[in-house]
Amino acid sequence: MYIDTHCHLSKEDYDDIDLIINDNILAGVEKVIISGCTRDSILESIELSKKYDCVYVTLGYHPSEVNEINDNSLLELEDIIKNNSKVVGVGEIGLDYYYGKDDIDKQKKLFRDQLQLAEKLNLPVVIHSRDAVLDTINILKEYPTLRGVIHCFGGSLETANIYIKMGYLLGIGGVVTFKNSKLGEVIKNVDLSNIVLETDSPYLTPEPFRGKKNSSKYIPLVAEKISNIKNVDVFLVEEITTNNANKIFDLK
Repeated sequence: MYIDTHCHLSKEDYDDIDLIINDNILAGVEKVIISGCTRDSILESIELSKKYDCVYVTLGYHPSEVNEINDNSLLELEDIIKNNSKVVGVGEIGLDYYYGKDDIDKQKKLFRDQLQLAEKLNLPVVIHSRDAVLDTINILKEYPTLRGVIHCFGGSLETANIYIKMGYLLGIGGVVTFKNSKLGEVIKNVDLSNIVLETDSPYLTPEPFRGKKNSSKYIPLVAEKISNIKNVDVFLVEEITTNNANKIFDLK
């Protein structure tokens, strides 16, 4: 059994979610965790988790939402999390400087506010960090009891080891299959106990389907690439990453 620890599933992106869920199960992906990270996707993700036994959710405001929310938004988020048993983490939250740093202080405040919420609710966090590695690491160090996943990890081996030492797992998805990916060196040198699988679907589709809409059913392709890099049986990748996901998110 595989687990997709990070995907985006919505009617806006997929015409037939029943079909998507069925395709996932046929591919051996028996659990998926949807990231609800905008006001609308948070509500839709909750509804999907109620409809499908295999769907769990992490909820939290993406840094791109920093100008769309207020203190009441965070209170609403806390209330939603407390009242939905299939919420297994806070995320994806973090920092994104790709488009500039005009709102850097607001991003940092939102990040800290949501880390404090995760601390309060005793939940793991899913971290989004884009062009903001140093600030992300320094802020996470302020919350040493928290654990979670570094979503869509794409950094160096040195950065990977810093996160691992802090107690975080690396979320590895379709990027590892790309011809220009440098993740191979990281994967080769970190233990499987530090990795979970994800797709970030509908984005970042793995080879050989790159250019098409991504789906959780492609998780086995990510596992196969990791098994080739590490020269281990793909079933070992499946077993260990699934155990890692079950443990960090306390999946039932």
